[in-house]
Amino acid sequence: MGPYRKLWFTLIAVLAITFSLLGYYGTEVYRQAPPIPTQVASADGTVLFTGDDILDGQTAWQSVGGMQLGSIWGHGAYQAPDWSADWLHRELMAWLDLAAQQQHGTGYAALAGPQQAALRQALKAEYRANRADPASGVLTVSPLRAQAMAQTATYYRELFSDAPHLQRSREHFAMKENTLPSAERRDKLTQFFFWTAWAAATER
Repeated sequence: MGPYRKLWFTLIAVLAITFSLLGYYGTEVYRQAPPIPTQVASADGTVLFTGDDILDGQTAWQSVGGMQLGSIWGHGAYQAPDWSADWLHRELMAWLDLAAQQQHGTGYAALAGPQQAALRQALKAEYRANRADPASGVLTVSPLRAQAMAQTATYYRELFSDAPHLQRSREHFAMKENTLPSAERRDKLTQFFFWTAWAAATER
């Protein structure tokens, strides 16, 4: 080594620290990764879909371009929406409207300010609470949320098909017509999008 001894030791120390940090944070990312529920079920006992369906939906999303077509959790292309945020926004708005109809017999937009505020507070409690059972892995959602999920899923099934009324949206998002031809795979895609939104919103 001769005159380069100090430089070699410095290089070895830098490499050791760098790879130690990579190993530590790689382990933390894996350990803190959001869990995939074994099942997603309504509180009335209806099984909505399973963890395998979520993984199949991820594969369906990857098959149409994955992060080249929109993003998940902010990772990906920005021509199309961030599907996690878009799903969450649409589901929240659906929940508010359904809750308003259930409690007041009218849409959320027609309610007075205090009534809207009360519903927003209830929505926050509903969506921030982690209702996944760590023992069984089952994620339980309220019947009202299950309805909001179903409404949101309808939009995505139509967006990734060739539904004429969403043609302009597909053009804006640089999506081809009938992006995902299989109706079954579109169903699985919506289940994957739901999971990404749930993982982003709930307190774990």
